[in-house]
Amino acid sequence: MEDIRIKLAGLEDLAPLEAVGDKVFDHEIKTDRAREFLTDPRHHLVLAYHGDTVVGMASGFHYVHPDKEPSLFINEVGVAEAYQNQGIGRALVLFLREHGSTLGCREAWVATERSNLAAQKAYKAAGGIEDPEPIVMFEFKNVPHSG
Repeated sequence: MEDIRIKLAGLEDLAPLEAVGDKVFDHEIKTDRAREFLTDPRHHLVLAYHGDTVVGMASGFHYVHPDKEPSLFINEVGVAEAYQNQGIGRALVLFLREHGSTLGCREAWVATERSNLAAQKAYKAAGGIEDPEPIVMFEFKNVPHSG
């Protein structure tokens, strides 16, 4: 992880995000959505830089619920292929968890596919404890807009 700088993203990081696109994220960056994300106080993006180039990211959001303390949901972690297996994913998760704790989050959680061994390795290295109860995920596509 030599020469890797990790920071909380802001609008000043928009151009480097657009430049890295799907090398770190799932898809190319949508400028309007990136700007919306970066200006929303409940959404958080942590970036790993090598020089002026984004080589990794972890995104999440914190939320409240009427019967619980604030929680941090870690949505996604990505590291450019050439930078994988160097501890960057772990460092990004740790940084994001620490940021969540400054916001009052009492816990953080993340889910990944059983087949994503690299993600599982990074989450365990960052102190994650695998839940013994397997989850079942449901996805809703094309949810009709009511109103």
